Amino acid sequence: MNSKRKFTAVDLIPGKEYRVVVEFEDFDGLPHPIGEQWRFAGKNFLPYEDGLTLYIERGGRQLIFRMRWSKEAQADIIDNFSDFVEEL
Repeated sequence: MNSKRKFTAVDLIPGKEYRVVVEFEDFDGLPHPIGEQWRFAGKNFLPYEDGLTLYIERGGRQLIFRMRWSKEAQADIIDNFSDFVEEL
């Protein structure tokens, strides 16, 4: 991955594979540890545009994780997602 290329969670490309490089928790408290790999399947904005649901595929299973705009830490994850995951 080009380290100069910055992207946000809304820029993730369906079908591309990503790896977590900085551990984080989603809004539901589910951990995403360093080294976790998944294929991005899509996104959907949460009601009232207060966050984002990301759909991923990991190990043949479809999973989701949610992020909220309202909490500063979560907003940082959404706004600077390239600090947390890298493209494979």
